[in-house]
Amino acid sequence: MKKSVLRKGFRDFGTPSEKQRLFFNSRAKYTAYGGARGGGKSWALRRKLALMALRWPGSKLLLVRRSYPELYSNHILPLQAALRGVAVWNEQRKCFRFKNGSILFMGYLASDSDAQRYQGREYDVIAIDEATQITEYQFNCLRACLRGVSRTPKRMYLSCNPGGVGHIWVKRLFVDRNFADGENPDDYAFIQAKAADNPALMKADPDYVNRLRAIRDPRLRRAWLDGDWNVFEGQFFAEFDPERHIKYQPALAGSWFCGLDYGFDMLALIVCVIGADGHVHVAAELCRENLTLSAAAIEIRRKLDEIKARYPKSEPMYIAASPDLWNRRQDSGVSGIETMSRIALPPLIRADDRRVPGWLNMREYLAFSPDGNPGLTIDPSCETLISSMQALVFSKTVPDDASDRPHSATHAPEALRYALMSRPRAPVEAEKTNFAFERKNPGGWNFIR
Repeated sequence: MKKSVLRKGFRDFGTPSEKQRLFFNSRAKYTAYGGARGGGKSWALRRKLALMALRWPGSKLLLVRRSYPELYSNHILPLQAALRGVAVWNEQRKCFRFKNGSILFMGYLASDSDAQRYQGREYDVIAIDEATQITEYQFNCLRACLRGVSRTPKRMYLSCNPGGVGHIWVKRLFVDRNFADGENPDDYAFIQAKAADNPALMKADPDYVNRLRAIRDPRLRRAWLDGDWNVFEGQFFAEFDPERHIKYQPALAGSWFCGLDYGFDMLALIVCVIGADGHVHVAAELCRENLTLSAAAIEIRRKLDEIKARYPKSEPMYIAASPDLWNRRQDSGVSGIETMSRIALPPLIRADDRRVPGWLNMREYLAFSPDGNPGLTIDPSCETLISSMQALVFSKTVPDDASDRPHSATHAPEALRYALMSRPRAPVEAEKTNFAFERKNPGGWNFIR
């Protein structure tokens, strides 16, 4: 960015940190910035947009956040002060009009219907503050608006922290870099910034990092201080520890049992093997989109044959399937189970789909037995289940239940819940300790054991 542009009356300067400089200089189509608390995300995001508006006359830019009150306090008010004499705020159209013809629109995304309001619009630059608070559908709606014939580079900038409804898609694209067909890895850049990388914060509040370090919960401390994307506030399975629950077992001997959650949007099959000690190992998964019932049954048969070849000493017992598969379709009068049973599969049984008891049972399996081992381990190849277990968050309305958003993260854990509810695990006994009730009598204190 040219210094002459940087000095054109913009009042929101200061000295950027090294991480913020990396963010400003990124030329990737999609750049995400943040990852931990106190990294200076909001300041960097609005400064980048203002500089792009100044650098490219006549450009159209958009800054969105989940709610308008958050947008107003975090960005509109600071920008009104910073852009005085450079751009004029239009309250009716919710935008800043720059003297060079550029326009910075301010928007919000509280729901999927809000995202639909942007359809048909064109922007040269789009920024999403707290991107993990919006769904992947909303993100895709916005990036479809990244187009136009102007010379302004077409880019998206995101700020983000672990957690929230968008955790799974942000982590996939920017942290894990696990790209789908049609996604170019060169288009994505992630710049992780922590509180210690923000000199302005360290100068204003030098004790901030120490307060983060003093958090007693080690997992929450890792999330807020280190920006660990495997743990975050509000995580449903906070006890899930990749270092101990993910385990490769090359040879298995035992009986199989499976859990099946079917929807046209996602088929999720979880294959479990139970060992002689009662511990369960998730040996494989099958997670596929857009499969009809008959096509799903064929894919399940193929997956089970593949596992049988790998573990010849193991035998499949049954598949605990979602109860709605027993419902008869109005158009054909045939249930999903009848359709799938045309393919040779292990017996399909109706799963116990009670949610809260099912999640509690899963927690019992995740707990560590007296032998020091967890009751449940997962093969590293089960990437969808692993990422989904880490992405589930608590329901906002039902205590002890998981949220149904992000919906993409619910299928594999629900299939595992069906499987494990077919074999409920007894609660892990706490370590026994000696204790005594004390009773005072004329002869003194007696200890009754």
